[in-house]
Amino acid sequence: MAYQALYRVWRPQAFIDVVGQEHVTTTLQNALLQQKISHAYLFSGPRGTGKTSAAKILAKAINCERAPVSEPCNECAACRGITNGTIPDVLEFDAASNSRVEEMRDVLEKVKFAPTAVNYKVYIIDEVHMLSISAFNALLKTLEEPPKHVIFILATTEPHKIPLTIISRCQRFDFRRITANSIVKRMKLIVDETGVNCDDTALQMIARAAEGGMRDALSLLDQAISYSQDRVTLEDALTVTGSVSQGFLNKLANAFQEGDVASGLEALDELLFHGKDPARFIEDLILFYRDMLLYKTAPNLEESLERVMLDDEFRQMAESIPTGQIYQLIELLNKTQQEMRWTNHPRIFLEVAIVKLCQMEVKQPEQIGSGQVDQLLSRIEQLEAELQHLKANGIVPAAQEGAAQPQKPAQRSSKRAFQPAVGKINEVLKQATKTDLNLIKANWGEMLSSLMKSQAALLNDAEPIAASATAFIIKFKHEMICQMAMNRSDFLEAVSAALLKLTGKRFLLLGVPEDQWLPIRESFLNSHHDEDGEHSEEPKEEEPHIVEAKKLFGSEFVEIVD
Repeated sequence: MAYQALYRVWRPQAFIDVVGQEHVTTTLQNALLQQKISHAYLFSGPRGTGKTSAAKILAKAINCERAPVSEPCNECAACRGITNGTIPDVLEFDAASNSRVEEMRDVLEKVKFAPTAVNYKVYIIDEVHMLSISAFNALLKTLEEPPKHVIFILATTEPHKIPLTIISRCQRFDFRRITANSIVKRMKLIVDETGVNCDDTALQMIARAAEGGMRDALSLLDQAISYSQDRVTLEDALTVTGSVSQGFLNKLANAFQEGDVASGLEALDELLFHGKDPARFIEDLILFYRDMLLYKTAPNLEESLERVMLDDEFRQMAESIPTGQIYQLIELLNKTQQEMRWTNHPRIFLEVAIVKLCQMEVKQPEQIGSGQVDQLLSRIEQLEAELQHLKANGIVPAAQEGAAQPQKPAQRSSKRAFQPAVGKINEVLKQATKTDLNLIKANWGEMLSSLMKSQAALLNDAEPIAASATAFIIKFKHEMICQMAMNRSDFLEAVSAALLKLTGKRFLLLGVPEDQWLPIRESFLNSHHDEDGEHSEEPKEEEPHIVEAKKLFGSEFVEIVD
């Protein structure tokens, strides 16, 4: 193949050719001169910023016959052999296609052998984050204590995927995105050397589209040279990068400013007719207004502008558009860009956005005039005079009167959420027998299995504690569950019906929470000590109206409340 791509022909062969990474190259050059070479390096950063090129230059400088040197001579046999890839001691290993532990072990088995052609064996592992966990583990020990004649250089675009145990054993250098001015200078050198005619505006457009990557910039320049006829113009660069010309953006911005919907939609139709990408167009439009905002707030930071070139038309437009309107434009464009990512019809969203931008009203902050301020001040003086008059006559305003009286704190209600039927429980305890309680307990499990799941769940933490011939008491662990059970008529009926079927008797169910059961039981025992012979006093006779009530309604239905 006779032709080679520009980025391959103009690949850096010395540290001075590595553009925009002076913080890395200077450190490495000083280490070379002082012979303080580490056993492992990690080069991380965006694509096309010179990581692998810097690794090969470092390998040449270490093994150069004129070492110690800050730059490889590129003339000795070692330098030329490493450049051509004919020296086996400098191995460039692609982790993306050799990510398994077996390939890594094959490489590491040869580490212990001494170099044959140069002084140091250099292993350049590109895209090292693609290695598997097993491969990283195999590399770990060798990376920590390699032989004296071995140097590892790891390169990656995603350092966060590399284990910290690997990173801690390397000297890390972070490569930065290359500025647009540095890319333009490098491309000017290349086109001057190759004899290609190229406009400066075209180079600037290509540099901005490369987004900080030299390799991307040279690839776009290569395409633009192939697309152009005799000279690479701005239109050629716009066509290759898919960007929109600044004149078109200025025209569209004028339509937004003047509220001309027809002109805005016609410009969009023209754009799509020429095959421009809608997503790239709206990104260019956002960057256009972003650069306008930066120019208005910091006009001296020309290097920070990503999309526009400072021509007279742009300057006039930036001066005429208020900053608040630029905020609104960027907000609406950004929202449209998010919506376009999830649709199959981006043109519709673009058209709607252009109509909104043309019809958008600028939100102006409300300002109070001097006349309104005077009216407010006079009104305040009038109210203060009236307040003084009221105080002089002994009239206290309601707000102050309310503030003078301390507010009583709200008393918390001490009433329980659930009140058990103490009278009925005492009647059951009077007539309770061990036989009746054993009858309930004997059929308890079978009764639970016959209930619905929602009904049986209420009795999970409950147990029968006393029973008479007509009723029984259930003790619940939680007061809330007890209240829920006693308030459900379907639950009470289901339990009563299940026991009737099993025992032949209909029992009345009474519930009591566990924390209230002991006080009720102690109160009952204290009032019936005389029945057990502990007191010699005669039993207290019930009042006549209570006796008559029990005769009329039955003792089980009468509850005595003090």
